[in-house]
Amino acid sequence: MVELGVFLGLMGVAAAWLVRTLLRRGRRRTENADGLLIELARTAQASSDRSSYNSNAVHNSITHGTAYRP
Repeated sequence: MVELGVFLGLMGVAAAWLVRTLLRRGRRRTENADGLLIELARTAQASSDRSSYNSNAVHNSITHGTAYRP
């Protein structure tokens, strides 16, 4: 029974530490906008990839080279 209490106590401490870490992270400000610019570029690239490589664009493309469609 003591082991269960220790285990639950350690889990509670770990959860409190994670919550504190996440709350602290939200208050930090950046010195420059490099990270934001990188994130915006990656988001734009991901959006472009989603539209270029979706199922409709890949399977209904005319540029496959053959007219065969199963």
